[in-house]
Amino acid sequence: MSGFVEKPEPVQVPGLVHLHTGKVRDLYQNEAGELVMVASDRLSAYDWVLPTEIPDKGRVLTQLSLWWFDKIADLLPNHVLSTELPAGAPAEWEGRTTICRSLSMVPVECVARGYLTGSGLLEYRADRTVCGLALPEGLTDGSELPAAIFTPATKAAVGEHDENVSYEEVARQVGADTAAALRQATLAVYSRARDIARERGIILADTKFEFGFDGGTLTIADEVLTPDSSRFWPAEEWEPGRAQPSYDKQIVRDWLTSAESGWDRRSEQPPPALPAHVVERTRTRYLEAYERLTGLSW
Repeated sequence: MSGFVEKPEPVQVPGLVHLHTGKVRDLYQNEAGELVMVASDRLSAYDWVLPTEIPDKGRVLTQLSLWWFDKIADLLPNHVLSTELPAGAPAEWEGRTTICRSLSMVPVECVARGYLTGSGLLEYRADRTVCGLALPEGLTDGSELPAAIFTPATKAAVGEHDENVSYEEVARQVGADTAAALRQATLAVYSRARDIARERGIILADTKFEFGFDGGTLTIADEVLTPDSSRFWPAEEWEPGRAQPSYDKQIVRDWLTSAESGWDRRSEQPPPALPAHVVERTRTRYLEAYERLTGLSW
């Protein structure tokens, strides 16, 4: 059992049709057939969308994605058409809304890993591979990989786990040409972003992208290179062999599994509301990531 603790009612805006409420984003369509994507302040952990929001989180995700789209614009196109607020939209949508091309989405989570951690580490410990790719002996939590690897996953519904799959399985599902294009684009964008982040004292350990086709053109979509879709570690604190401090919701995960929360993630009970100190520390980490990467002050 998982999903939303309390699923929010969609905001109704004249001229917009509500299509979908995701873990973080609300999706609408305007009269021109374009998608209107609104990043909320919702936060998910352990397959639950939590009842407590993190102030400014949606704006950070949107503004950071727009910054990164600009940095990778020469590598491939993105889906953003405009950041203008639709007529009649609430003021709360300011800074968290993008109007986007409607793409034919590829049903694959395109993950690039430059460092070993998370589900990749669990797979490696089992059989020295990740998504069917053999890796050298002697790696540990946080180890830098000899080269970045493409480790795709199938997309899951809200409340379900994405499943890591082999490249061969992706090729079987979407075709050899599309699989090759996904791998090439994923690793190219990861490499660019890793180098930019490194200059700013941040390690980009891994990240995931979503792609679609605009006609026959592969186009990057959704959010890119945010603390929700990526593991960012402060380079000065990197130390393989342990869990790394990170610019993301790890503070929330740690609290939920602590005695203080009183929650058992193995139960079917939804997680509790977050206390103010966890909300504030998490918000601070998102803002730090934005400011360190962009050099701009929030």
